[in-house]
Amino acid sequence: MNTTTQSIYMEKQVTKTTCFSGSKAVIETLLREGVDTVFGYPGGTIMPVYDALYDYRDRLNHILVRHEQGALHAAQGYARVSGRPGVCIVTSGPGATNTVTGLADAMMDSTPVVLISGQVGSGFLGTDAFQETNFVGITQAVTKWNCQVRHAADIPAAIAKAFYIARTGRPGPVVVDITKDAQQEMAEYHYEKVSFIRSYCPSPAIDKEKIAEAAKLINLSRKPLALIGQGVILGGAEKELRVFLEKSGIPAASTLLGLSAIPSDHPQFVGMLGMHGNYAPNIKNKECDLLIAIGMRFDDRVTGNPEQFGINAKIIHLEIDPAEVNKIIYADVPVLGNVKETLPALTELVVPNRHTDWIAEFKACYNIEYQEIIEPALYPTSKQIRMGEVVDLVSKAYHHDAILVTDVGQQQMVASRYFRFKHTRSIVTSGGLGTMGFGLPAAIGAKIGAPQREVCLFVGDGGFQMNLQELGTIFQSRVPVKIILLNNSFLGMVRQWQELFFDKRYSFTEMTNPDFGAIAQGNGIAYRCVEKRDELETAIHAMKEHPGAFLLEVRVEPEENVFPMVPAGAAVGDVRLE
Repeated sequence: MNTTTQSIYMEKQVTKTTCFSGSKAVIETLLREGVDTVFGYPGGTIMPVYDALYDYRDRLNHILVRHEQGALHAAQGYARVSGRPGVCIVTSGPGATNTVTGLADAMMDSTPVVLISGQVGSGFLGTDAFQETNFVGITQAVTKWNCQVRHAADIPAAIAKAFYIARTGRPGPVVVDITKDAQQEMAEYHYEKVSFIRSYCPSPAIDKEKIAEAAKLINLSRKPLALIGQGVILGGAEKELRVFLEKSGIPAASTLLGLSAIPSDHPQFVGMLGMHGNYAPNIKNKECDLLIAIGMRFDDRVTGNPEQFGINAKIIHLEIDPAEVNKIIYADVPVLGNVKETLPALTELVVPNRHTDWIAEFKACYNIEYQEIIEPALYPTSKQIRMGEVVDLVSKAYHHDAILVTDVGQQQMVASRYFRFKHTRSIVTSGGLGTMGFGLPAAIGAKIGAPQREVCLFVGDGGFQMNLQELGTIFQSRVPVKIILLNNSFLGMVRQWQELFFDKRYSFTEMTNPDFGAIAQGNGIAYRCVEKRDELETAIHAMKEHPGAFLLEVRVEPEENVFPMVPAGAAVGDVRLE
């Protein structure tokens, strides 16, 4: 045996016979999966893992949140901007159940998150022991996969499998629930990266016949429209999308989560779809003879009344998840597979085209929206500050190059409409679940996941207070996020619906708010409040130049509404401008 062979053999022997505690196996496996940051909160049944983590402080960044829900949303923000799974560690019982909203949110929005939860010892399972819950049972409906581990030797394989499932195919959250005795037990450590699971097919094989059928429809179409979803971003297919659009000449609209897949100023981009989307892609829906859905799932906020959606159009649906095909909108040609692979195959068969006249029709509709909605929002004549002008000025201050994070409500829709994007993975928002309180912790995760980029959080006074405690996380971990609080002293979106559909009966939507400046300053965060328009640009500049976290509170018009709007249950073509 030569020296090299002997060395390799000895290394294998060392690896094979190394014994770790289960808690150390958790940390070692996270490192082997490429994890650099975890978000969490310690407690009784996860204490062995936290004890092991103490020896890895120079290799693994731990962010101590103030509530376990915040840990999940922070992990989501991290995942959305970095493209890597976000990781959380929490204890059992209430620590674990506090994460359920975040898991549901991640499931709805296809966000890869790995949650490691502590559990009571194996001998106490099923006895209603202190801080015991059936967390695997609780989370079955809101995770892509979950499991419980009761033996230390099984920990590396379970975590490796969890990461593979979370990030492949249509991404999503997973849970690994580990009993306390498994964390304390000593066992031989063996790690093997997972690249295949029997019966799990993350990406369906491409059907060339379906590709040919789709190309034929595209080549014959006179009024096509591409609908861009988050699947483009998740699949890393932004370049492939641009090649397809620029060869085909087809105009493209985006879902909320699909924003930033192509730059906002791309000549073929015609705006956002849906309830508070742009006028043109909604009003032109009935005229389309072909809709090409690319990595989107036909959410009800996009389709409105599904019976009236694309009523005169053939539907091509490029989708990685077979369960989403024909679930809401019937697809004449379903094209299964990762869009990073299916788009180039489709582009190859598409005949070069320029839909100049058709795109001009969208521009004409945009001009109507600009006069009726956009210009009054960005350049108002009223004394009170409007949300749209704040968003526009902040986006311009950062040269349209910042990451936009939003909470849920009116500020979410306004920010999504008026913020501009140059680069992909530049919007982090709660889409499918619509979770108030998402924004603040998600902004923390986004800044940690993309430290080289500026992160601007837009939040309303209602959502801000739902996870207000995470200001403490910003303070302790020194996360330099910029928070723009659009304060109208209302639960704005609910108030808007009450005005429009409930005869202005403002039932419990008016907010009596605390002194946000005192709260910010108590958490070591710079603060400024603006009530007058002539102070706004100076305040935004001060926020931008400040090196640390900053809370800019802007007192906006209390009863401003967000338009355009598609009323619930109406067809998208019935979009209202007022």
